[in-house]
Formats: sequence, structure tokens, C-alpha cells
Amino acid sequence: MCARLALLLGLAGAACAQTPRVAAIAHRGEHLRHPENTIPAYRAAVEAGADFIEVDVRTTADGQLVIMHNDTVDARTNGSGAVKDMTLAQFRALDAGVKSGAQFAGTKAPTFDEVLDFARGKIGVYVDTKRASAADIVAAIARHGMEDDCVIYGGSEFLKLVAALRPKMKVMPESVSVAVVKKLIEELKPQVIAFGARDFTVDIIALARQAKADIYVDRFGEFDVPAGWQDAVDRGATGIQTDRPAELVAYLRSKGYHK
Repeated sequence: MCARLALLLGLAGAACAQTPRVAAIAHRGEHLRHPENTIPAYRAAVEAGADFIEVDVRTTADGQLVIMHNDTVDARTNGSGAVKDMTLAQFRALDAGVKSGAQFAGTKAPTFDEVLDFARGKIGVYVDTKRASAADIVAAIARHGMEDDCVIYGGSEFLKLVAALRPKMKVMPESVSVAVVKKLIEELKPQVIAFGARDFTVDIIALARQAKADIYVDRFGEFDVPAGWQDAVDRGATGIQTDRPAELVAYLRSKGYHK
């Protein structure tokens, strides 16, 4: 009887061990119903149960880190011009919500500090570095005690600088190709590797798994549906970036992939 019980418990434990755990990453926050890359979008991502918010970091003319996807503010605010040519005061004077609906009028595009302050203790931050120095990114994350809760995406040379400044910080290079990912694994030893639709291939995935790196893949457009999410999981994804965080979290939970 004891032997049979032990066998059953062992089988149950093995089954649990085989169930993947997959992080849900909210691209620009929950931006389909809220102004992208704003605190309301990030708050909605937290409420949806996402594990990370993806944020796009740029630097103003006076050296402040702010959040904006495009290099100009034209598409998402009531202003115009490049972020790099604006002071922080000029950037903060913009309305980043009105184009998403009257109910969001007056919403500000946040600073990186404001995002980190909001996220601490609530959700991880996937830092997509558009235009910022490694020193400034690392300093901001350390200032908020978020070293264990951020992953930093960027070019390989930028990530080398991040790793040199703070070796334990999670850097996340793009896989690109077999040759590139082999070099990245050797030079950076990343804990996480990012994949898009084009480089999410069997041979590159195998290298990431061999390196024991997490595999975070973008599932946008036609792939941002249950069939695309399941395909990503089946191929080894441990994180999925989505425009539909609430729907993704619900799907992952229905399959036992998410707490």
C-alpha cells in the first residue's frame, strides 16, 4: 500500500514538474483599451494578472528617462517633435491620453522613475531601451530596488555595458540567428533571450534551452490568439509578450501554465 502510494505521488510530482510555467508580458501595458505606455495601461495590466509590463525608455534633451515608443510624440500625444529635443518639462506638459478617448484626457506620459515606483511590489518590468545609457538605466532600476524584477532588452553592446555595471541584472538580447545567439550566450550568458516571429525557430530555441535561458517570445497580430500562444508554449516559450494580456492570462491559467 505504501509503495503504491509512493508511486502515485511520484507520478503526480512528475506530472506537475512537466507543466510549464509561462510569464505573461503586457506590450506597452494594456494598450488596446488604455493609452499605451501610461500608468492607466500599466495598472490595467496588473489587474489582468500579467507578470511584466513592457516599457519603452527614451532620454529627453535634459537627460531624463521617459516613456514613449516612437522617437517623436506625434502619434500618441497632442504635441509634436522628437523626445530627444524636448526638456522633461515640455514632455510632461503633453496630453498622452486624449487620442485614446475623452475619458483619458489629461493623462501624462510617465517618467521611467514613475513607472518603476508604480511597478515595485506589483509587477515586473520588461525594459525596452530605445534611447538611453546603460548607466542611467541601471541607476534608475537600482534606485527603486527593482534589480530582481526587471529584464533589460537592447542591443548586444548596450547589454554588455549593463552587465559590466551590474552583473546580476537580467539582460535580454534578441536571438536573431544561430550564429548570433551562440555569440551572445558565450559573451553575455543571458538568463533570458528574446524572440520575435522570424527568429523563433527550432535550432535557435534549442540553443537557448541548452543554455538554460528563459525564452520570451512576441506573439503579435495573427499569432496573438490561443493557437499562437499554445504553439509558443509547445515550442518552449517561458514568457509571451502580448497585446491582449487579460485574454492571455486567462488562457494560460485555463491550461495550468500560470498561477
